[in-house]
Amino acid sequence: MTTFAMPAVTTGAVDLLSRLAAAVAAHPGRAAVHAVDGSLDFAALDRRTAGLARALRAAGVRRGDRVGVHLARTADLPVALLAAWRAGAAYVPLDPAYPAERIAFMAADARLAAVVSADAEPPVPAGVPVLRPDTEHTGGPAEPFTAHPLDSAYVIYTSGSTGRPKGVEVPHGAVAGLVAALELSGAYRPEPGVVAWNASVSFDASVQQWVRICRGDTLVVVDDAQRAEPTRLVALLAEHGVTDLDLTPSHWQLLREPLARTRVPRLFMGGEPVPARTWRELAEGGIDALNLYGPTECTVDAITTPITGPGPHLGEPLPGVRAYLLDGRLAPVTTAGAVGELYLAGPGLAHGYPGHPGLTAGRFTADPFATESGARMYRTGDQARRSAEGLLEYVGRVDRQVKLRGFRVELGEVEHALGALAGVTAAAVTPYEAAPGDHRLAGYVTGAAVRPADLPAELRRTLPAHLVPSTVTVLDALPLTPNGKVDHGALPAPAAAPTAAAPAAQGGLDEQVAEVWRTVLGVPDVEQSDDFLSLGGHSLAALRVVHLLRRKLNVELQLRDLLDAADLAGFTAAVRRAAAAGPAAARPTLTARREAVR
Repeated sequence: MTTFAMPAVTTGAVDLLSRLAAAVAAHPGRAAVHAVDGSLDFAALDRRTAGLARALRAAGVRRGDRVGVHLARTADLPVALLAAWRAGAAYVPLDPAYPAERIAFMAADARLAAVVSADAEPPVPAGVPVLRPDTEHTGGPAEPFTAHPLDSAYVIYTSGSTGRPKGVEVPHGAVAGLVAALELSGAYRPEPGVVAWNASVSFDASVQQWVRICRGDTLVVVDDAQRAEPTRLVALLAEHGVTDLDLTPSHWQLLREPLARTRVPRLFMGGEPVPARTWRELAEGGIDALNLYGPTECTVDAITTPITGPGPHLGEPLPGVRAYLLDGRLAPVTTAGAVGELYLAGPGLAHGYPGHPGLTAGRFTADPFATESGARMYRTGDQARRSAEGLLEYVGRVDRQVKLRGFRVELGEVEHALGALAGVTAAAVTPYEAAPGDHRLAGYVTGAAVRPADLPAELRRTLPAHLVPSTVTVLDALPLTPNGKVDHGALPAPAAAPTAAAPAAQGGLDEQVAEVWRTVLGVPDVEQSDDFLSLGGHSLAALRVVHLLRRKLNVELQLRDLLDAADLAGFTAAVRRAAAAGPAAARPTLTARREAVR
C-alpha cells in the first residue's frame, strides 16, 4: 500500500498556553511582539492577555464559546487571540478589510459569544458584547486555563462551493501538534527566533506564524502597508533581524530583488504550488527555503520538504501525519507516474465544518488503513503522483477549487454571487493567467441589459477582493456540455477592457505610465479616467506597477500613490510629483535619515 508517514508524535504535544507560560517565566523581559503601534515584552503580553481574558469571562464567555476578533494588524491582534484562548474560547477572525455583509454572515454563522474590536459598532449581530482590545479587567488573578486537545482553538472561514463561506473548526491538540511536528522535522530551530507574521489572520497560514510566540519566539506583526511595499517589508525584516518569513510564491516574486541585497531569512513557502522557475532559482541560489503543503482542514501544514533538487515536489509527511495516494475506489495507487487523490490522516485533522454535518461527513471519512478504531482521514481533492525517483508531486485538483495568491477560492461561490446581481441570468467563472505568474479570475455572464464594467464594483460590496473577477464578459449564452452543464473549457478568452475612445497621451511620462498599466493589466488600451481596480488590478498587480515604474523612471514611488489615486490621470500626477522630487538614488535612505536626526 502507498502509505507514507512519520512516527506519530503530535498526540501528546504540550498545550501551547502552557508553553507560553513557561516562556513568560523564563524570559519576561524578552521582546514578544513588535508592531507598527509599539512593542510588548513577554511580561507585558502576559499581563494584557490575562486582563482581556478576565474581561471576556466577565462578559459571559465560557469554555467552548467562540470569540470574534475584528482587528487590524497591530500589537492588539496577538493579544486578542491569546486572550480568547485564555478565556477558554476559540477565536474567529473577522478581517476588517472584508465587506461588512460578509463579516456579519460569519459572525452570525459562528454564533459568537463576544467580539474584540477597536470599532465601536463592528458589523456583528445585535446583542453580542463588543470589547476593546485594551480592556483589562482587574477583578483578581486570571483563572488558569489549560486547553484539552479536543477543545476548539479557532474557526477560520474559507470559500464555499455553495455560495457561502464555510467555517473550519480546528482543535487545540492539532495546533500544538503542528508546532511540535515542525520542531521535530527541523523546520523550526531549537532556539527562539524572530518570526514575521506576514499572512492575514483570515488565512490559515497565519496560525503557523503567530503561535510561535507560545514557544518563546519574537513575533513581528507586518501591517498591510508594510506588506504591500517590498522595500518597506525588507527594511522591517532587517530592522528586527527576522529569521523566518512565511510567504506565497507570488509574494516572493515581488520580494526577490530587494531581498537579494540583504540576508534572506529562512523562507516558509506555501499557499500555492511553487513554479518550476521559482524552485530552480531558490535551489540554485542556495536560499534556505521550505515548501509547505497542507489544507486548512489538516491544520495548516501536513507535508514539507526543503526546496532543493531538480524540480517542484511536495516532500514527505510531517511527524504524526499519514498520507495516502488512492484511486476512486480508495485503493492505493502504487505505480510510479500514476495519478491518485491525496488523503491525509492523523491527529492534525480539524473537527469539521460546524453547522454542516453532511459536508463534514463527505470530506472527513473513516480511515480504512488505520490500526486504531474511529480514525478519520480527510479527502483533500488534490491529485498527486510518485515520480520515477519516488518524489511526491502535485498534479492538480479533482474539483473546481483554485488557489489565487495563497487564498483558497471555490469558483462556485463567485459564480453564485455573480449570478445574483441584477440583470444577470447566468454566470460562470474560470481562472486564467494574464501574465506569467499573474493568475486571476475571469467572469462570464448572460443578460440583455448587463453592463460588464459595473459588475466587479458591485461584487466588491459582498466579496473580499481575492474573490472578485478581474474581468467580466457578456455572452449570448454560456457554452454547455452534452449533459447540459456549463462547459468551462469552451469559454472564450476573457474580454479586455473597452478600447479607449482617445488613447492616453503619446510620448513622455504619461505614455510610459499608461504603458506600464497596459502591460501589467493585460489590456490593449487605457483612458486617463480609468480606475486601476475596475480594470482588474489587485494588490500584487499594483506592486508590479510601482516596481516597474521605479526601475523605468528611477523615482521614489509608493504603493499608496497608486491605491489612493482615483484614476490613471491622478496616478500619473503622483508619478510626475515623484519625478520632480529627484532620483530615488539621490534621496537619503530611512537609515540615513535616522542617523541625521541623531
